Amino acid sequence: MSHSELYIGLMSGTSLDGVDVVLCSIDESSCKLLTSIEYPFDEALKDDIIGAINNKATLTLQKIGEIDHRLGVLFANAIQDLMEKNSIEPTSITAIGSHGQTLWHDPNGRYPHSMQLGDPSIISTITNIPTVADFRRKDIALGGKGAPFAPSFHKFLFGDMGGSISIVNIGGMANISVLDERVIGYDTGCGNVLLDIWIYKNLSQRYDRGGEWASSGKVIFPLLESMLQDEYFTLPYPKTTGRERFNEKWLSDILNNFIDAKPQDIQRTLLELTAISISNEVLKFSRDILLLCGGGAKNTLLVERLQSLMPNIQLLIAQNADELEAMAFAWLAYKRIHLESVELCSVTGAREDGILGGVYL
Repeated sequence: MSHSELYIGLMSGTSLDGVDVVLCSIDESSCKLLTSIEYPFDEALKDDIIGAINNKATLTLQKIGEIDHRLGVLFANAIQDLMEKNSIEPTSITAIGSHGQTLWHDPNGRYPHSMQLGDPSIISTITNIPTVADFRRKDIALGGKGAPFAPSFHKFLFGDMGGSISIVNIGGMANISVLDERVIGYDTGCGNVLLDIWIYKNLSQRYDRGGEWASSGKVIFPLLESMLQDEYFTLPYPKTTGRERFNEKWLSDILNNFIDAKPQDIQRTLLELTAISISNEVLKFSRDILLLCGGGAKNTLLVERLQSLMPNIQLLIAQNADELEAMAFAWLAYKRIHLESVELCSVTGAREDGILGGVYL
């Protein structure tokens, strides 16, 4: 029987709504969540990151370096907060797995690349714990899309459920995992990102709790149809997306033709876009159960719409739904420390499965 080790996983997603930090006990057959925290995201830093993404043409090298440093400190502080609250000694942790904050992801360009910031040398120096980071670029070097990574972890956790289950993670973007003999997984499109952008623009709230504001509106079907015409929704997998496509400019360009629409109706329509773009993909596969995870699983109206669109599928909220992404990066750190490749080529289109991430001491 293998010996379990302690790993910390760190995830800061597209929504920038907080840093998820988890402590996991991991061995070759299990990944158990021991404790977790959600550490608040620095609002000034969040605004600078979104500003950098939205104004990439004028973004300077100095600004990139500063954001990289500030994120490294933020992530280290989040880890230390978890450790102090639980009286954890650095020497008891084998390694930290840090996803980093995606600033840009372009696996389909002339020069495919993916940029995650959050200096892992700063994390390892402040915490005094080896840190594994920069997971995506090796997959891209192998010809893959560099995302999504969750499907491989989902197979590790839920593979014994076989062909009866699909998993959808709804973060800023949404991705699906289909657990066949070879795992299939890809981004279905926007998850919470457009909903968050629109409610912040109109109500200065970071997200629509439970879908309450969307519930006060009505679907604008011509707007919905216009949004669904985006070519991403018809692309075959493997595919991945992010804020480089689904962002405030994308939304404002479409809304130019709907200038008289009520803001709450636009919010309701955006929620329907998320629900339909997810259900369209889930229904391509014969599955009895859909397991939901990520922040979107707490959006009551979104969950209701998904169930209405897929009445013959049993919809369940995953245990530790909010923590699964951070747990995945704790597990990916375990795989890197043990020099084990990650089963991803059937997900990302890479030539082969690779050993992912760099180790920073």
